[in-house]
Amino acid sequence: MKIPKQAYTAEFKELAVKRIKDGQSVSMVCKELGLSDQTLRNWVKAAAEGKLNGAGGRVVTPEEMELSRLRAENLRLKRENEILKKSDGVLRKGCSVRYAWIAEQGKAFALSEMCDALDVSISGYRAWKRGGAPDRKRLSNNQMLALIRAIHAELKGAYGSPRMVRELRARGFSASKERVERLMRENGIHARHKRRYKVTTDSKHGLPVAENLLARNFTPTAPNQVWTSDITYLWTDEGWLYLAIVLDLFNREVVGWSLKPRMTADIVTDALTMAWFRKRPAPGLLHHSDRGSQYASHAFQDKLKAFGMTCSMSRKGNCWDNAPTESWFNSFKNERVHGIRYATHADMKAASFEYIEVFYNRKRQHSTLGYKSPVQFLENWIRAQHQEKQVA
Repeated sequence: MKIPKQAYTAEFKELAVKRIKDGQSVSMVCKELGLSDQTLRNWVKAAAEGKLNGAGGRVVTPEEMELSRLRAENLRLKRENEILKKSDGVLRKGCSVRYAWIAEQGKAFALSEMCDALDVSISGYRAWKRGGAPDRKRLSNNQMLALIRAIHAELKGAYGSPRMVRELRARGFSASKERVERLMRENGIHARHKRRYKVTTDSKHGLPVAENLLARNFTPTAPNQVWTSDITYLWTDEGWLYLAIVLDLFNREVVGWSLKPRMTADIVTDALTMAWFRKRPAPGLLHHSDRGSQYASHAFQDKLKAFGMTCSMSRKGNCWDNAPTESWFNSFKNERVHGIRYATHADMKAASFEYIEVFYNRKRQHSTLGYKSPVQFLENWIRAQHQEKQVA
């Protein structure tokens, strides 16, 4: 199949480079987005020369972008395997044993690599180096409140007390549910207010619609078995933007997305194409959406057939048939849109990019996934599958 060039690829590059212009380091953005250092530096150089998207600059195809991501991911996994082999059972030991091993290997691997591989926090390791694990150090109420405020600001008010407790513990601090709830309540610290948002697509059309094959079975047993999609609207002072996403129901990861000023069929075909290039699912994947004209369009249906996917659509007027995707939009708007004024399309695109690619997929605790992020949940599943094969 001939691989098309897609505009979203250029948009992805622009938004990645913008994070560097806004003050992030190259190494940090590479880690956030799973890119190789050289690839990102090439984008920065091209942007400085005005060739990233303009005349004279070669448009990087989605396949090339995905190959770069896969190379970076393969390098990361290779380094992780080296750490796990060299640590030889340390992962089954207590934190203090893992900290000691990390201290011995400081010249061989990066601290962040070792902490990720051995499932400990950098803050925990540094506290151990100072002579005491942070989980043995009780913070005063003022210290705990300052820490809660800092995390609340860092995560832009995304977490209420249950997730805040887990976030504090993940960072190596002892935190009881009652204490955190009380401090947050007494000081007016809370998650951004929940509001229900209605997603609008045009279902009044004469195009064929598919049967609801998903039938609210939102728990596939492996990745890339069921994807769901939807569109929502985002207001800026420059006018509306529309966001289409593709969600993998297994680990609730946003595997594809597209942002455009018009809600036409290309917004959903671009999001689907991004998802396909990122994951390359085997034929037979079930793709579920509402009955909107964008999803019923010939262009989108042709794309599904080209990728070997089976189409499923919600019943008429029944939003619960696509509840996980509706829920994702509610979380996104509560955590990044409600109460915030975006002056330009560029500001909204940057905020959406940061939420999807940096925060939600890689960091945000998801209650359905046992309070793991989508990427963490998937990595744990892959690791478990690998261990089962070794035992067999």
